[in-house]
Amino acid sequence: MSSSPPVVRQIVSINVGTARPLLAQGRRVLSAIGKRPVDGPVEVRALGLAGDEQADLSVHGGLSKAVYAYPAEHAAFWQRARAEAGAGLFDEPLPPGRFGENLTLRGLLETELWIGDRLVFPDCVLVVSEPRQPCFKFNAVMGFAHAAKVMAESGFCGCYLSVEQAGTLQAGQAFELVPGARQRSLPEVFLPKARRITRDD
Repeated sequence: MSSSPPVVRQIVSINVGTARPLLAQGRRVLSAIGKRPVDGPVEVRALGLAGDEQADLSVHGGLSKAVYAYPAEHAAFWQRARAEAGAGLFDEPLPPGRFGENLTLRGLLETELWIGDRLVFPDCVLVVSEPRQPCFKFNAVMGFAHAAKVMAESGFCGCYLSVEQAGTLQAGQAFELVPGARQRSLPEVFLPKARRITRDD
């Protein structure tokens, strides 16, 4: 009997950004949600990646939300959602960093994650801390007003990571998922947030 092939978990892209003006809900606000891929090794510190900023530290950044990771597998979903909302074309690809993520990862979805799980890279260890809660800035960068609601309904929220072991990361690196206590799953924590988003929409 043949066994299933091993899951390959890998960094597709490392993305950083600085705070810049963003037009959202008819007003200009500062945001660092626009991340761009960078080449070569990137230093990982307790408060995040070298060269990366957060504009609003009340909702992003800090020790528990130092790094934001998002599955590359969701790009096709968002490409289709934007096209259906008239915000893009069906064949218009979404580049890494478009969701505001520092790490675009392949081989790891939200349904596989629990708070406290560890992502072990060759020179760095990150710990799953909480799901992302989308806001009006996400609507702005995605180009349609109900993008946050779509994220809430789909559960495609990505996850924030704290830094257990500082070091470096590089695109193309493989990593291992090491289970933590497994008391609260990432979707379980996201669900109450998602209900608020869909109710307030």
